[in-house]
Amino acid sequence: MRKRLLCVLMTTLLLAGCGPAGVSEAEELALAIRGEYLAMDSCALQAAVTADYGQRVYRYEMAVSVNGEETLLTLSAPETVAGLTARMAGEENFLEYDGVSVETGPLDESGLTPVSAVPALLEAARSGYMTACALEEDGTLLRVDCGDPTGSPGTGTETALWFEASTHALVRGEVSVDGFRVILCECSGFAGN
Repeated sequence: MRKRLLCVLMTTLLLAGCGPAGVSEAEELALAIRGEYLAMDSCALQAAVTADYGQRVYRYEMAVSVNGEETLLTLSAPETVAGLTARMAGEENFLEYDGVSVETGPLDESGLTPVSAVPALLEAARSGYMTACALEEDGTLLRVDCGDPTGSPGTGTETALWFEASTHALVRGEVSVDGFRVILCECSGFAGN
């Protein structure tokens, strides 16, 4: 139901913005990418996630596989946690290793964790409120900023996403809370269906 409503809203926005004075090239590309990510049932990628808790910073490398509502992350670095698996389905997030489950600490009041960072970025690509879009690096990257439509810049949770303009692959994402970047995610090998 939510996907259908978002598609209707997106189509309305596209139709309302058609014409010479309508939507910019970056906005058209952002809306096209949003449509593709909404229609995507599954995807896979490699991610390097840096989580900044202020007093401590952690860096993880992982393989990410999303299939419908379930996300599977397999950590490959740092070596001390290589092989650790995170399984997310709906609201439940757990790290598993040899039958033991642990929970990671949140980075904001909504429960954002290093484990939920990639799914949060994908959700922002699908349905985040776009506050700005721009082509960068000679038009090879599209940057899309998402945030609260009623909030002020630098307050609350804000997301910035970078996509390859030609392939629409997610290559980078950042999540900031009250102007402080808490998540940096660098992606490679993105493949979606």
